Parts: sequence; C-alpha cells; structure tokens
Amino acid sequence: MRNPTHRSGRRPRTRRPLTLAALPAALLALICAGPAPGATAPGAGSPARADVRTDVRTDAHPDGHPGAVPSPGHARTFDVAPARAALRRLLPRHWGQFTLVPDTTVDADTFTVSGTAGAITVRGSTGATLLTGVGWYLQHVAGVDIGWPGDSIGMLPARLPAVPSPVTRGAQVPHRYALNDTDDGYSGPYRSFEEHQRQIDLMALHGINEVFVQVGAEYPYYRALQGFGYSAEELRQWIPGPGHQSWWLLQNLSDFGGPVTERLMRERAELGGRIAEQLRGLGMTPVLPGYFGTVPPGFAARNPGAATVAQGDWAGFDRPDWLDPASPVFAKLAAAYYAEQREAFGDSAMYRMSPLHEGGQTGSVDVGAAARAIQGALHAAHPGALWAVLGWQDDPTEELLAGVDTSKLLILDGLSDRYNRLDREARWGGAPYAMGTIYNFGGHTTVGANSSVWIERFGPWRDKPNSALAGIAYLPEATGTNPAAFDLFTDLAWERGPIDQRAWFADFAARRYGRPDAAAAAAWEELRKGPYSTSSGLWSESQDSLFTARPSLTAAGAAYWSPRSMRYPAGSVRKALDHLLKVDPALRGSSAYRFDLVDTARQALANHSRVLLPKIKAAYEAKDLTRFRALTAEWQDRMRMLDAVTGSDPAFLLGTWLSGARSWGADQAEQDRYEYDARSLLSVWGRRSTSEGGFLHDYANREWSGLISELYAPRWAHYFASLDEALVRKAAPREIDWHAFEAEWAGRTTRHPSRPNGDPYRSAAQIAAALPTAATTR
Repeated sequence: MRNPTHRSGRRPRTRRPLTLAALPAALLALICAGPAPGATAPGAGSPARADVRTDVRTDAHPDGHPGAVPSPGHARTFDVAPARAALRRLLPRHWGQFTLVPDTTVDADTFTVSGTAGAITVRGSTGATLLTGVGWYLQHVAGVDIGWPGDSIGMLPARLPAVPSPVTRGAQVPHRYALNDTDDGYSGPYRSFEEHQRQIDLMALHGINEVFVQVGAEYPYYRALQGFGYSAEELRQWIPGPGHQSWWLLQNLSDFGGPVTERLMRERAELGGRIAEQLRGLGMTPVLPGYFGTVPPGFAARNPGAATVAQGDWAGFDRPDWLDPASPVFAKLAAAYYAEQREAFGDSAMYRMSPLHEGGQTGSVDVGAAARAIQGALHAAHPGALWAVLGWQDDPTEELLAGVDTSKLLILDGLSDRYNRLDREARWGGAPYAMGTIYNFGGHTTVGANSSVWIERFGPWRDKPNSALAGIAYLPEATGTNPAAFDLFTDLAWERGPIDQRAWFADFAARRYGRPDAAAAAAWEELRKGPYSTSSGLWSESQDSLFTARPSLTAAGAAYWSPRSMRYPAGSVRKALDHLLKVDPALRGSSAYRFDLVDTARQALANHSRVLLPKIKAAYEAKDLTRFRALTAEWQDRMRMLDAVTGSDPAFLLGTWLSGARSWGADQAEQDRYEYDARSLLSVWGRRSTSEGGFLHDYANREWSGLISELYAPRWAHYFASLDEALVRKAAPREIDWHAFEAEWAGRTTRHPSRPNGDPYRSAAQIAAALPTAATTR
C-alpha cells in the first residue's frame, strides 16, 4: 500500500463529527424518519465512513448565493494567508514586495493597486480578487505574463516598478466560472494536488471565482448507494476509471477503465476535498456535482417505489439508468448523497447538474416536475444553492426551465461563440446565463479561438435592455493549451469598455516575453489575424492535424467531430514561426517563449500535413512509385521532426500523462489498469463499439512526443507500407483493422520521458527550414 499522502499531500486525520444540528431541516427530517441502525430498508445502514476530510470551513456568499453583490459597506473579513501563499508560489523572487490588504468596505469583486517601486499594495474584497489585482499589475505595469502555460517572470527587475497612480477595477459580471465537465478527463485525471493548486492559482490571477471540482466525485455515490441495495464490489465495477469518470458523471457511460479500488476513491476524495478547501481559502466557490438521478442497473428492483428510465446508448456505451426525481426514493437517495458529499467536500453555494445530457431518454417522466424535484433536493441539503446547468445542444429545455426557480439557476452557455443569430433571453426565457467558450475539444493541441467573436458579443449582450447575461464561462474541454485565449477571455469580465483586439494582442506579445520586441509583435499579429480570428457560424475550434488522423489518403481530420478543413490561412502560422525565430535572444530564455515557439512550429507542421497528403494521394493514384516513396518518406521525416520539437517542452510529453496514471496504483496490476484507462482515452477512447460505432477513436488526439513516435508515426508507416505493397503487386491494398492496431497500443506499458529533451529553438529552426515559405503556403 503506498503512502496516502502521495497524491493528496496529507494523511487522513480524525473525522470532524457531523452533528445533527449542523444539518438542514429537510435533510434532518429524512434522517430522523429513516429506519433504525441495522435495518435493511433502502437508505439504511451505510458502512463505516472513511476519514476523508476534516475542518473544512463553509464560506457562503454574504447574500446567500455566489455572485451576489453585497451592499456597499458590508463587512467581509477574510484570512489573507492563502492569497499570500499563492503569491509566493507564483512569484517566488518578488512576493515580498507586495502588501495584500483585505478591503471589507468595497463592493464585491473589486481591487485597487497602488505603490512605489519595490512596495506594491493591493487591496481587494477576497483573496482571489487580491490575486486578480496582482495579475493586473503584472500585465499592465510590470509587463510580464504568467500564462497557462508559460511565463516571463524571469524578466522582472529585482525591484518591481511603481504604479503611476492608484487603479481600481471591479468585475463587470458576478459569475466567472471555469472548467468544463470533461476537463478532469482530458486535462489529466491523475494529477497531483500541486498540479491542481497551480491551476487554482492561475485562475485566481485571471479573475475566476467559481471552479468546478470533479476529483473524487465518485466517492459520495459509492458511499450512498451501499445503503440502497448495492455491494461495495458491485459499485467498484460500475464506477469507471478516473480517465472516464467525467462522462459517467454526465450519465453517458459506466463500467470502463476500472474496476476502481476503495483506496483510490478514498484518496481521490481526499484530494477533491483539499482542492475545495483551497478554493474556499481564496474566497472562490468550489462548484460541486449535484445529484440528479444516476443509478446502477436494477435499482428499481432493489428499491420498492422507485421508478427508473433506461437511458439507452451513448456512443456505443450503455448509459446508467435515470431515477425519476419525482419518485419518493429519489429524495432519500439525494439526501444520502449530499450528506456523504458534505462529509468529504464540505458545503458549497453552487452545484453542477445536466440531466438528460446529449440525448437522454425522458420516458414517461414529467421533465418539469423532475427538475423541480432535483432543485428541491438540492435546496433541502443546501438552501438557496445555485444550480449550474450546461447550455449545450437543446439543453436546458423549456420544460426543465419551467419547473425550476430560475433565480437560483445559472446556464453555462457552451455555444455563445459557435453559432450566429443567438438570442439567449428569448431562448431561455430570461434565465441568467454566462457567455461561454469551448475552443478546445478533447485536448487537441491545435491553436486558435473565435476571439474576435467574444469581443464583438460580450459587451452588447451584457448591455442590451433586459439582458440576462450574468457572467463568463471558461469551458474548453481541456485547459492549458492556448494561453492567449485564456488571457483574453478572462479579461472580458474585468475590462470596463470594449477590447481592441489588435491592441490587446500587441500588448500580449510585449508582456509574454517580458518586454516589447518587434519580431514578437509581428508573430502575434500574424496569429491574431489567423487562428485567433476564426469566425462563428459552425465551429468554435480550429482544425486538428492529419498526422494524428487514422490513415487514409482522403483524411480530412483526426477527430470525427472536428473541422474538416483549414479555418484560417495557413500562411499566418508559417509567418509567425519565422518571426518568433527572430525574437531577441535575450528574450528566448522564458518558458513562455519556449512553449510558444514549440507550439507554433508544431502547428506549422500540422498545417503542412494538409498540403502534403493530397500530393501523396496524387502520386498513389498515378501509380508513380518513385514519387510516392519520396513523398511518404518526407511525411515520415516530418513526423520525426514533430516528435522532436514537442519533446523539447514539458507541455507536450506523453510520459507525464502515463506516469501520473501509474502513480495512483498500489501494485503493478492496478498501475497497468490505470495506464490503460489513460492510454485508451487518447486513442480508442472506449470499446470497439465506442471507437468505431460511436466515432470516438482519436477524439482526444494531440501532438505529444511519445504519442507521435509510438502510435501516430507507426500507424502511418504501416498504412504507407500497405499502399507501397499494393503498387508493387498492382493489386488493391490489404485491409487493416485499425481498432485492433490502436487497442494493442492502448494496452502497452512502455515508458516514455517525463522531462523535456533537446533544444526547442534548434528543432523549430529545422522545421522552418524544411517547410515551404509563407509565400507558397496556402
């Protein structure tokens, strides 16, 4: 058994007693009305509780829900120590030059920055807002960037520059929400506390105040359902591995990537509880998963009076059943779930739920009554809590909205920048919503976003008569891929007037590398005009790479659901690469420059795959074996270059992903199981029915060193060899079972470096020399 402090950072301590007096009245009534201990009725007698967390402070917003703005003068005292600890992590050489002052008199979400050289004072209404003030100072006064990922803080002078005159800023919207339901899966389901802590620090620095906490969310289900007729072993089989739990919580699948152990769930709950504590300490809201009716198979047979609806198929998976929220058993199970969740994670004022996500079946259930019961169960456990629901496809429906108190609802709009002619007030009947963006799907490494659309829409949507816009929602399916997009989108919530996109990118180029540089400015102007100015209408993400696609001479994209062609002129990225290579050598030492150079070189190569593949196709169809061999050799050489350049930066390493998964296993069998969970998500995604029938193979494709050399390059080499053989034999190429090929890779346990290797500048320069010039790039 490995040390329980390994991932969560602390040993389990004596459990804080849960007193009846601390429970909401409705929940207390349910507990008191239940059977005596030892009874076998549904909901009775749960197993001995694990020591998951202790002493979590419950911080509600002053007016009862997150985002509420207290009246001026409302005192908000808080401990500044967590913000100061975060500042020390963010600025280890300069943190002592900041004085952080809790301001108990200003409106919520307000900071003021002032000070002389070497003595900067930030006043703010919460710990997170203090950090947002520090972020504003770094961006607008010191001229450096702490991005996600990459920073230029090494360019800071020993003595920080003075603030010319005091500056006060307040958030323009109360809700600044972050993290997609899929982020834990696609960004890293096996991360350590320190990795999550870094993410929280960055979000606070950029003005986020509500964060979805998914790690360990399986534990309340596991605990509660043992009181409703299920054994611990049955539930460990039903609950998927951490890599696939995001979709289990969305009621899309179960029973894959596991079985999980009780030790794993207990440690994940410990980690999730600590993440929630970290957020509370900064005055941020940990948004926890709510309960809306997901149950294992056979629930109605084991629980008299329960009514369930089979949810059918999702991308080749059998979905979990849905317990009708209007049935009497639902209230008991929801109460048990929230009690277990409180014990592990503490309370919150905001909960995430999306019933019937992506095609769920309603059966004979009255959706309005079900929604009312779901919100009722939430408020029984957490009076007045806000329900956050994803705006995606047809959700939330009119029927759901008609059944709830929409003043206690926030819609996280995942389509704000994707389609045209949107009227969110008309669509959702005036229910509050946050303008969101999903510019990354599956963790793709492609750069770009519809950033011009954000700027065009945010101000007018917020300021129009009877606007229901109440926030922003940062919702890429995976985070940590596009630092410029993260910076710009979060800036929307804090800028008083409209953002000038061209000026913003020019300023970003200057602070990204620590000081103004003509070549850097030219590079980011090209990226602004190209991948960061894609339009709405159909897509919110740029195209992915053909190097990561399942081999075919007619391949148009790697992920089935991604754009099938370029969304911007490829020459913009090619020019940006040339400019980045000319940046002043004195500015090339930062992690920000290294990441951007590697990412731009990688993208220029990826874009070239769309030029090279049609040439290979033409040579094959012309039966020109000599040219075919030359072009396929060029393709394979470009993939070697791609693996080398991505191997020179820590953000693009398969080894980190795999070693993280293995670190959670207590023995080799468990380590192998979790590695398969992590590998399968990147490749086959699930079973053959999911990979092929559900079109999810390569959904999470990404250009990472190790993944390129061990899966993508051999896959293309195998394909080209079959075509070469066909040309020599003058016969049709043999068929290849690609799922079997990919499944074999997913089952491997080969090791890969988790530290970068090589010179990123040299690798990027070699790529630039090998590619056509921008003038000849389509």
